[in-house]
Amino acid sequence: QVQLVESGGGLVQPGGSLRLSCAASGSIFGFNTMGWYRQPPGKERELVATITSTSGGTIYGDSVKGRFIISRDNTKKTVYLQMNSLKPEDTAVYYCQLTTVNLNIYWGQGNQVTVSS
Repeated sequence: QVQLVESGGGLVQPGGSLRLSCAASGSIFGFNTMGWYRQPPGKERELVATITSTSGGTIYGDSVKGRFIISRDNTKKTVYLQMNSLKPEDTAVYYCQLTTVNLNIYWGQGNQVTVSS
């Protein structure tokens, strides 16, 4: 059974930075994609960024391009999200996701990020 444990959320002022981490445990074999999604208050969940296990190819949501950076350490089965130049509209619950080569999808528990002065 795969589990995802997130850390690093919290309260930050506009213009500040935060880094989220998500560590996977369990049996993960072969190609996979890890990523981050977020759900702002009263809105639907949306893509933030994803990264593949092999080439490290990335995809970013339009609203975070140029500000957020996704990376991963395969030896630690961990994905990171460096969030810079944070805006109040980045306030959301951030969820880590893992998609396996068999298209099984796993979610983390969610981590609150609040951007406010």
